[in-house]
Amino acid sequence: MPYKNLHILVLLRETNDPRPPARVTTQGAGISDRGLRRLPNPADLIALEEALRLKDSLGATVTALAVGPERLDDTLRLAFSLGADRGIRFWDQGVDGGDATADARILARIAKILSPSLLFTGHRMQDRGDDPVPPLAAAAASIPCITAAVSIILGQDGVEALRKGDRGARQKVRAPFPCTVLFDEGHPPRYPSLEAVTRSLTATIEEWELADLGIPFWEVGATGSRLATAEFGAPRPDPVRVVTPDPTLPAFERILSLLSGGIKAREGKTHQLSADETVKKLWEIFREEGLAQ
Repeated sequence: MPYKNLHILVLLRETNDPRPPARVTTQGAGISDRGLRRLPNPADLIALEEALRLKDSLGATVTALAVGPERLDDTLRLAFSLGADRGIRFWDQGVDGGDATADARILARIAKILSPSLLFTGHRMQDRGDDPVPPLAAAAASIPCITAAVSIILGQDGVEALRKGDRGARQKVRAPFPCTVLFDEGHPPRYPSLEAVTRSLTATIEEWELADLGIPFWEVGATGSRLATAEFGAPRPDPVRVVTPDPTLPAFERILSLLSGGIKAREGKTHQLSADETVKKLWEIFREEGLAQ
C-alpha cells in the first residue's frame, strides 16, 4: 500500500481566549498576562481532526507537537484523548525573544528529525491572524506548503488539496510528499470519550530541548532573530503636514481627511492585459512618475 508508513505531524498552538474577562496588567517595565485564559487554536484542532480521519481510514501515525512551556501539556493530553499516537513538547529558555525566522528554524529541525510525510496545522491564529512560522519552516526544509486548505485527497505520491482563493473562489493544487498543509476549514473536531480522557492523563509526553535538536542557542532566540529591534528611531526628514479639515464638511469626511495624513487619495485602475502589454504599461507609468528614463 502507498500509505503503509504514513506519518502525520500536527503542530498545536495556544491562543488567547477572546471572551471576557481578559485582564492584562503592567508590572514595572513588563506586561503581566496573569489571569489571561488560553485555549488551543481552533484551526489547529481542525488540522488534528483531518489527521485523525486519515488515521482511521488509512492507518496513519499521528504525532502531536507543541512548542512552549509546561502549560501546553494540557493541549497535548487533549490530542491524546482524541486519538494521537505520540506527543512532543519542545521548550528551552534559549528561544526567548526569537522572531518568526528563529522559530521557523526550530520547527524545520524538528520536522527533519521526525521526517513526517505530512505536516498539518491551522492557517490562522484566532487572536493574531496569520502565523508565518509554518510556511517559513517549510521553505527552510525545502518542502512545498499548501495554505488555506479546505479539504485534501491523498494520491499515489502526493496530496491534492482544495484551497481557498480570492473572493470566495476555490483552487485545486497538488504537492508531492513530504509537504505542509495549513487548514482554514475542515471537519469539526470530535469529542473525546471519558475513557480516552482518563487514559490521556497517564500518557507520556516527550520533552525536547535545544540539545535534542542539535541547534546552538545563538542560532535561535533573540540572538538568532533576523528582525532585530532598533535601538533608536530617526525622525522623518520631510514630515507630512496634516491640514486642518474644512469644518463645513461632514464629520465622516473630516475623519477621513485626518486619517489620510494629508496625502490625497490616488485613482486606482485595473488593467487586464497580456504579459508584454503589462510590461509596456508599467514602463509608461514609471516614466510618468519620473522613475525611469
